[in-house]
This record gives sequence, structure tokens and C-alpha cells, in this order.
Amino acid sequence: MPTMLLRLAAPLQSWGGSSKFEIRATEKMPTKSGVVGMLAAALGRRRDADLSDLNGLRFGVRADREGENITDFHMAHASKSSYVTYRHYLSDAVFLAGFEGERETLKRLETALQNPRFPLFLGRRSCPPTLPIVVGIRDLPLEAALCKEAPLSGKHGSMMRVQVETDDPGAGMVQDVPESFSPYRRVYGYRRCREFFVTDDPKETEHDAMSELG
Repeated sequence: MPTMLLRLAAPLQSWGGSSKFEIRATEKMPTKSGVVGMLAAALGRRRDADLSDLNGLRFGVRADREGENITDFHMAHASKSSYVTYRHYLSDAVFLAGFEGERETLKRLETALQNPRFPLFLGRRSCPPTLPIVVGIRDLPLEAALCKEAPLSGKHGSMMRVQVETDDPGAGMVQDVPESFSPYRRVYGYRRCREFFVTDDPKETEHDAMSELG
């Protein structure tokens, strides 16, 4: 199946996992739930909309520049007390994300991202993306598309982290499938994900750090 590639870059990004309340952490890579949320916004879907078609796309991401983890804090005031909340961001990161699926679906999403119905952001509303977002649709499966695309950061010869969704029963599980974005009932399912490293140097071959455990 073909793969739609996206450029996720901004001064700040924040891809929340399970953190809540006073400390809002960020994952080191964009989450499927976060990027699916961006697709849903581009399509003009409300928070209680059905996401099954978007969740059915296979997701992967490559870190062209992982960025620096920085922390901001806010003073929150209640009626009888005040407290500090901590929010973590990735500064100056650049990622190549991919969705594998039917070409007709990918073309529809490509058009929506270029003409979004709702504002787009990278994890939080305070993190609008820089343009362009859509890199293009490649006639390659997800892994090949992420490994063969030229680096987006301008650097060459460095190792780049890749995470891809997989059906391999030996891969790790992450709670990162958005079944509902409703503020009254947020629900996230699980998916399997594997991680490896690639380089843009044609003399190098793909390196899978987990292969020695097979």
C-alpha cells in the first residue's frame, strides 16, 4: 500500500502520553493519537466523531532531529490555593511521519491538510506547525517510505530513530489509539510498535537494535 508522508516541525511540539494534572510530559516521538487528532481537525471532525477509519491507517515516524526537551511552568490559582504546573516540550524538533493505507483515503487526507477546516497543532494548541506539512504520497510501504525519504533537517550521515506500528506479537504495546477525544470520555486503545535506527548514508544499512534478541 502507498504511504503519505508528513513533515512535523515547529519551534515547540508536545506529544503527551499518560501524564495528567500538574506535570504534562512529552514523548520523544510524535504519537499516533496526536497526529490522528491533527488529521481529524483538518477534516473538520468534532471531538466525539468516529475515528475508526483514521485509526485503521498504519502509522510510523522518523526523528530527523529529535530536538531538546524543555520545561515551562504555569501558576494555577484556585479559590483557596495556588500551585505550579509543569509542561514539557520538544524544542526545534523535526519529524517525518507516515500513514500507510488506501490511496483514495490518503489523497483525501492530503487535500484536507492543505485546506484544514480547524486549526492544526503538534500535540498542544500552543504548538502550531510550520509549513509545508504534506511531503507527498509515495508508492512504498510504510517502513520503506520512512527509510528512503531524504532527511528533512539538512543533516546527513547521522542515525535517525524510527518507530513503526506492527502486527508482530513480540513488539511492545503502547496505549496510543484514540477511540474518543470527547472531553467527557477520552478513551485510548493499544497498538504494537517497534523501534529501529536508519541512516541516510547509502553505504550504511538499516540497523535494528532489537534484532540480536531474535
